[in-house]
Amino acid sequence: MASSSERAVGGTTRGSLTLGQSVTFQARHFGLTWRLTARITSWEPSRHFVDEQVAGPFKQWRHAHTFEPDGKGGTVMTDAIEFASPLGVLGRIADRAVLSWYMPRLIKSRNAYLATTL
Repeated sequence: MASSSERAVGGTTRGSLTLGQSVTFQARHFGLTWRLTARITSWEPSRHFVDEQVAGPFKQWRHAHTFEPDGKGGTVMTDAIEFASPLGVLGRIADRAVLSWYMPRLIKSRNAYLATTL
């Protein structure tokens, strides 16, 4: 992800993740470098997995990925993200004013990138 310089820098950085494993990502957003460590908290091979932040910038981060056949020999991945910023009222303002549009756009961009690499 060239636009954010995102890369895996810790934990499981190669191959597939499974239940209980974690990975730390580093990326640049809003001119700052951030790190987020997520652990796989739910995993049903080829169907579903969930990663949740165990360390990072959010008060709460949960990203669910669901995979279903598209009926044409391919797969449709659906993402559901839940997040909350820290800092109480200021965090809620940031969530509504900026992150509510930024995060879905980032996930779509990441998915488009992943589709080209698989």
